[in-house]
Amino acid sequence: MNPYILAVTGASAQPLAERSLQLLLENDRYVHLIISQGAHELWKAEKGIVIPGDPSKQEIFWRNRLNVKTGKLDCHRWNDHSASIASGSYRTKGMAIIPCSMGTIGRICAGVSTTLIERCADVHLKENRPLLIAPREMPLSLIHLRNLTSLAEAGARIAAPIPAWYTKPSTIEEMIDFLVVRLFDGFGETLAPINRWNGPC
Repeated sequence: MNPYILAVTGASAQPLAERSLQLLLENDRYVHLIISQGAHELWKAEKGIVIPGDPSKQEIFWRNRLNVKTGKLDCHRWNDHSASIASGSYRTKGMAIIPCSMGTIGRICAGVSTTLIERCADVHLKENRPLLIAPREMPLSLIHLRNLTSLAEAGARIAAPIPAWYTKPSTIEEMIDFLVVRLFDGFGETLAPINRWNGPC
């Protein structure tokens, strides 16, 4: 079973990342998780959550927090360039960066791999494997737009997490689920038990 790489950067949309991880594991997927240094700080600042830095402790943390025992989870330090997933010879189903900060986008666009997230994104582009980027910024500057255009031209799928109201969500959780499903449509995924919108009743 080829795994996913799920990367989380220091942009303000952590519930999307958390729900993505939960649904992938509940659907018995194999996930390599990378949380950037900025994301560690953001989780602490916004949600009061201290995520362990040690990979083995982090796996236990996520399984307890998400209450999920299925699937396979490997956690990696944000700067571990010796990780298996840093190599193009390691096969994956694809990589998703949810959310993706503009700083990370700029470095990926420039081919600068200062972190494991950036290196893995570079690998997916050079190996022509699916790379999904969920940018989190508003408004977008001309520099942001040019970087996103360059990444799209290089083969990345740009999927900004923009909510929709035609599904008539009644809670934030329903809106988050809609966004996660749409993000993983690019991988051909069906993440149960989320119901898809099939048009007006």
